[in-house]
Amino acid sequence: MSATFSGDDLDASLIQLLDLRFLSTDDPRFQGTLTAVEEGLRRGSHMLRYATEDDFGLPETAFNVCTFWLIEALHATGRSADARALFAEMLERRTASGLLSEDIDPLTGELWGNYPQTYSLVGMINCAGILSKPWSAVR
Repeated sequence: MSATFSGDDLDASLIQLLDLRFLSTDDPRFQGTLTAVEEGLRRGSHMLRYATEDDFGLPETAFNVCTFWLIEALHATGRSADARALFAEMLERRTASGLLSEDIDPLTGELWGNYPQTYSLVGMINCAGILSKPWSAVR
């Protein structure tokens, strides 16, 4: 899959096909999409939204919410250990007040862009929820 029906460009929002219930985790099309998005847009522990040139040139920073989308997809497809490790790394990137910006430099970890960023914080909260143990398991 690509960012458009007739194109070849990847967009991290394709991972959201799970949340939208457009595809299931065991659908080979989603498995292939997740692999392609990871290979094409993942930079270490961070995800670019896209890697094509826009009005500002080629992206230099990763979009934090996309990394949280990846964490959700990793967990949903049975890669929970990878999801937890990536989530722990993202928590380490927060400021002293526990906040995140919109973007992050994937090489240095420096926070960039709008700050604080609601999308990033919602992504963090959603991932904390799905990665948490149920109350019945901690009694």
